[in-house]
Amino acid sequence: MFEATFAAELARRFGSNVEVATDNNLIEGILSTVTSDLVLVIEVNNGYSNFKQYVAVDAINYVRYPAAA
Repeated sequence: MFEATFAAELARRFGSNVEVATDNNLIEGILSTVTSDLVLVIEVNNGYSNFKQYVAVDAINYVRYPAAA
């Protein structure tokens, strides 16, 4: 029930810097893609590669939008 509303709100914030917390992880990066079931966060490194993290919407405990530095 709540997942659809949550996914819709995340989709509106496409391209934002986010912190996504699950039971086991804290993922920081750019919100890249949102579907009804999955969220893609791209973790940006200072090196040559970026890491893609797919997270199930129902596994997310909270999402925070940190202030730009």
